[in-house]
Order: sequence, then structure tokens, then C-alpha cells
Amino acid sequence: MSATLLPLPGLPDVKPGDNLPQLISHGLTAAGLTLQDGDVIAVAQKIVSKAEGRQVALDTVTPTAEAEVLAQETGKDPRLVTLILQESRSVVRKRAGQPGVIVVEHLRGWVHANAGIDQSNIEVGAGGASALLLPEDPDRSAAELRGALEAAHGVRLGVLINDSFGRAWRVGTCGIALGASGLEALKDLRGQEDRYGRRLEVSVVGLADELAAAASLIMGQAAEGTPVVLLRGFPGVLGDGAAADLIRPAAEDLFR
Repeated sequence: MSATLLPLPGLPDVKPGDNLPQLISHGLTAAGLTLQDGDVIAVAQKIVSKAEGRQVALDTVTPTAEAEVLAQETGKDPRLVTLILQESRSVVRKRAGQPGVIVVEHLRGWVHANAGIDQSNIEVGAGGASALLLPEDPDRSAAELRGALEAAHGVRLGVLINDSFGRAWRVGTCGIALGASGLEALKDLRGQEDRYGRRLEVSVVGLADELAAAASLIMGQAAEGTPVVLLRGFPGVLGDGAAADLIRPAAEDLFR
């Protein structure tokens, strides 16, 4: 198998209300690319959140009493902590220090630091610092983006919304599928045989996460400015899954 990952260069800074399918289509044209059946478009979470108006100016946030206490314990801005708590079901862990960390279970079920709220690569408004929340429903965002691109280009696609996650047992962030549409997010290999005829019993591949991690290498993590990547040549990845399929149910979580 030979696969290709192609960045779309020159995309403008995304603003609230921007038409992402249109921006991506313009990027494809500028790169001299034509979409094909089976292609996967990976889109950075940050531009989806920006287009959906998920940026919050911290001077508009009134800290709650709970947030004030947790902010003092972790050394974080109480306004930011208020947003973290608003986006979370529960606090799983907390750590003081510089920087402090609050690990939460997000409203969408992810367990990660600070509810995924980020302050990098976003414009500072007239009121000062701001923060960018995750999309309200990344699977829905991916489905809407896929529908618009398929209608515009007449092909069958998969769409990923990519984000960088820390991992509980390993150092360093890694790209994961925050949202997905048109993809087999989980590939169940149980029942298949390995090279020596042994039947696989537990092998379920996080296919959407593996594609997202590959795209993340091209997108970068700092000032690269490459928020959209075209993945081509990955057979058998299209399907009816969603990124929500990748969330481990709490009843199966041995570490919480």
C-alpha cells in the first residue's frame, strides 16, 4: 500500500461564521488537487472551534466559588477554571504547580486536561486574554463538513476533526480524532487470523485515531499554519462510524 498526506497551504485565519467547506475547496484548488472517492480530509479542531464561535474573552467570565477554590489549588486563572468546569462533568485529578493541571471528564465523555480549552494560536481581543473551547459536538461538525464537501465535489469522503491529546501513561501529546464522519472509526479485527493461523481475540484498532495521528505530523503543533490535510491511499477506511465510538465506557475504565 502507498499512501499520501497532502497539506493545503495558504488557508486564511479562520473567523467566527466562516464557511469551512468553501475555504477547504479554495485550498484544494490553490494546491492543484481534486478530491477522489475514498479521500479523508483532516481538519484541525482549532479552526472548527473558531468558525463555530467558541472563543471566549476571559473578561466576560465571572468566576464561580468552586472555580476560585480550584484555581487557588492549581495556580490557574479562576476565569479559565470556570470555563473548564462549565465544559466538564467532573474533576478526575488535579495538580498544583507551574503549570497546574486539572484533568476532567468532558461533557462529551473525553478524559483530558483542562477540558481541552486552549489559549495558543488565537487572537487576543481588545479586552485581553481569551480561550478557545472545543466544538460543542465534533461528530456533528464533521458530518456537516463532510456533507458539504461531498455535495460540492461529487465524491465519497471521510472527515476527521483532529486534536492533540496527552496520554495517561506516556509523555507527549499525540493527534487523535475528536470528531469523525464517513469513517470506520473502530476497526474490529476479532475473529480474523494472524500470519500463523491464530485467531485474534481482542484486537480492535482505533483507526480514526491512527489517521488523525498521521495528519497531526503534517499539521504541526506550533506556528506551522497547516490546519487541513488530505489523506489519500488508505483503503477500507470509509464507513459509518463516529469519534464517539472511541470513548471507553466508564464501566470498562480500570483507572478511574
